[in-house]
Amino acid sequence: MIGLGYENKNLTDDEVRALVAQTFAAHDLSGQRVLIIIPDATRTAPIPQMFRLFFEFLGEKAAALDYLIALGTHQPLSEEAINRHIGVTAAERAGKYTKVNVFNHHWELPDTFVSLGQITEAEIEEITGGLMRQAVDVRLNKLVFDYDQLIICGPTFPHEVVGFSGGNKYFFPGIGGDEVINFSHWLGAVITSYEVIGTKYTPVRRVIDRAASFIDKPKLCFSMVVKGHDLAGLYVGTPEEAYEATAELSSKLHIVWLDEPVQRVLSVMPEMYDDIWTGAKGMYKMEPAIADGGEVVIYAPHIDEISYTHGKFLDEVGYHVRDYFIKQWDKFKDYPGGVLAHSTHLKGMGEFDAATGVESPRIRVTLATGVPEERCRKLNLGYIDPATINLDDWRNREAEGILLVPKAGEMLYRIKPNGNGSK
Repeated sequence: MIGLGYENKNLTDDEVRALVAQTFAAHDLSGQRVLIIIPDATRTAPIPQMFRLFFEFLGEKAAALDYLIALGTHQPLSEEAINRHIGVTAAERAGKYTKVNVFNHHWELPDTFVSLGQITEAEIEEITGGLMRQAVDVRLNKLVFDYDQLIICGPTFPHEVVGFSGGNKYFFPGIGGDEVINFSHWLGAVITSYEVIGTKYTPVRRVIDRAASFIDKPKLCFSMVVKGHDLAGLYVGTPEEAYEATAELSSKLHIVWLDEPVQRVLSVMPEMYDDIWTGAKGMYKMEPAIADGGEVVIYAPHIDEISYTHGKFLDEVGYHVRDYFIKQWDKFKDYPGGVLAHSTHLKGMGEFDAATGVESPRIRVTLATGVPEERCRKLNLGYIDPATINLDDWRNREAEGILLVPKAGEMLYRIKPNGNGSK
């Protein structure tokens, strides 16, 4: 593995270029068909910089240089959005980069996938420490088998389902079938986001790595740690090697340690999150820092949809704590595990008394978005009219237990070990 990372500064353009040059000096891909797997626009990363560097070093040497956007189950990008994402104009795309294809991962089409095998019941039982015992089918976008070399290029951040994003997560759920997606997300929900997030190695990570072991293709991973909009770290190796290095650096750069839990948080969501399915990161990343009985307000006037993909299911099940589903499993077992997981992740830790039907979340979750109040209430979420919120009213009030997070969703907030946080 090669790489470089800093805790107190960013990589220079020359350093990034040198790392890319060193990689392709060690891995001669002349005449090879290369597929580069990248995140969608819900992740902050210098994709335009990497796009141009890959073309510089591979554009004339590789037999093919194409891209696949790891959407998971997110919305596909339009051609205009793709151009913005990779940092080129329509004219450049049609001219200089005309031979470069950029594909959306069409997760919604059954013909997209090919079956690679199955993780056995015994393996799942061992990986999960006995939490679950079931076989899990492993399916992947069949496009990868049209290429000689797979390259992952994406950032690593604390993540609510797997601990930290990055590495093989770009295969599963990035371009994987719904079996691994639903199983891994529900496994993370059973363990709870509160426990998983910001943990380098988790049972969910082991499931994803095991699924990726079925992919019989050479793999390289350009794993990035982003600070602001720039690179603080870039590590290249196998997906497992690169993940190890970037998760370590991410744990130092992407976690904000508070002395005391806060009572109220206003998570201001950037426009790269276009529905609550993605914008809920404003809750996930704040939950460990919120006091019992506290509140997180997700402020995103531009969001007017719960989920473009899964909204129908969420309208049926609503948002609830984990045990609401576990203790009524017969009622909910046929819903996708990913949907139930998202529901519990947004609602957070809490208890459910099956005898009385009383649900007791640890904290309150309130939407200040374009989602109408009636729908929020039906979904079991709070509502504030976003027009009534003045960001200045939330600034500089940490001493009162009130915190404004201006670009929420990527930085994880925690209480220092000697603080007074509670679960």
